[in-house]
Amino acid sequence: MNEQIRTGDMLYRKLGSTQETVSLIGLGGFHLGMAESEEESVRIIRTAVDNGITFMDNCWDYHEGISEIRMGQALKDGYRDKVFLMSKIDGRDRRTAEKQIDESLLRLRTDRIDLMQFHEVIRMEDPDLIFAQGGALEAVQMAREKEKVRYVGFTGHKDPLVHLRMLEVAENQGFRFDTVQMPLNVMDAHFRSFQHKVLPDLLERNIAVLGMKPMGAGAILATGLVKPIECLHYAMSLPVSAVITGIERMDVLYQALEAVRTFSQLSQDQISELLDRTKAAAQNGKYEGFKTTAKYDATAHHPEWLGIVRIERA
Repeated sequence: MNEQIRTGDMLYRKLGSTQETVSLIGLGGFHLGMAESEEESVRIIRTAVDNGITFMDNCWDYHEGISEIRMGQALKDGYRDKVFLMSKIDGRDRRTAEKQIDESLLRLRTDRIDLMQFHEVIRMEDPDLIFAQGGALEAVQMAREKEKVRYVGFTGHKDPLVHLRMLEVAENQGFRFDTVQMPLNVMDAHFRSFQHKVLPDLLERNIAVLGMKPMGAGAILATGLVKPIECLHYAMSLPVSAVITGIERMDVLYQALEAVRTFSQLSQDQISELLDRTKAAAQNGKYEGFKTTAKYDATAHHPEWLGIVRIERA
């Protein structure tokens, strides 16, 4: 059983080796930019916080900054101090990363980001660029020294081998991540699996696991094989600190809150039944397009966000 504390209807878990605790549900930042208006986004965020959700996910590039701007607006009037705020940067060189960190702080209307993560570590060369002399890690470390950033992690959705290489390069450089974010869902368990290949490594290192895409960006639900709450309960039953899920409407927020309220650790028989149900559909990655196509690779569509030309010419 994952160690957790229930306060009211919300569950909280420890964030890896840190002294932080965060809500089991994390509010996904990308979908906030899809809400029908800024007012609706603010309503979603504040209702989430009022109901115990503390983990806020965001990224410098989400909807060209709109997601961060909306979250910054929502976190005024005392809400900022009630949440654990995370954002991400795409920059691979120091100057690009510095610029993106400062822009995120400005949009989020805060002087500190609790967790800054390197976004879309999806290429085998990404670790080399981030850890190079003049690379993005230098910017994040400087931001941490200036107390603009508290913890550091990375995210990726493409292949568990890239995650393992990022961890290897970090270890060789004497650096330890606080968090790692990756897809964890009923399909991932069968295909190019982060759950089987990366999660055990993180647990051994006591690095906090952040699950994302519990419904495969909605594609898993399209199979008709599983229900939303089943997807959330499966991800929550894994040894994760938080399950980050996209919420762009109030009814989706209430669905996530209900999933936490009704959650109890799935038994091995329940997990086996879910995996048996989804095994055939998961085989070729059809319902995890973020692994098998470039559709979800924002930095492939916008390579200028990486800023890596400065390192390549050094």
